[in-house]
Amino acid sequence: MRLILHHKGLTQEHWNTLSLMEQLANVGCDVSRTIRWRNRNNVNYSTAGLERALELLDLTIADPKHKGRRKELVRVREVLKDYFLGDNEYGSTDELWEKYFYAYNWAAALEKGR
Repeated sequence: MRLILHHKGLTQEHWNTLSLMEQLANVGCDVSRTIRWRNRNNVNYSTAGLERALELLDLTIADPKHKGRRKELVRVREVLKDYFLGDNEYGSTDELWEKYFYAYNWAAALEKGR
């Protein structure tokens, strides 16, 4: 069993019931919050947002139904950390991350018939 620090009440089992689109849309919400708080120079909230995003991404990576996509998901985690904590060697931007995760938000809504 995995310890969940930021999303109280969330279990790996519940997370696994969500589709990949729903999971990454949720990760994207926390990434968006991280960007907003960072742009407001609020380091504490920005850091907490990134920790929440990485926690959800780790749950997604651990989901057995994504075994064939693990390499891609781990790379997303690597590039996210590089952007927010590293030297941004991959040349990411706020806009790139917003667009990347917006696609999952859109796909999740389509899955739900919205």
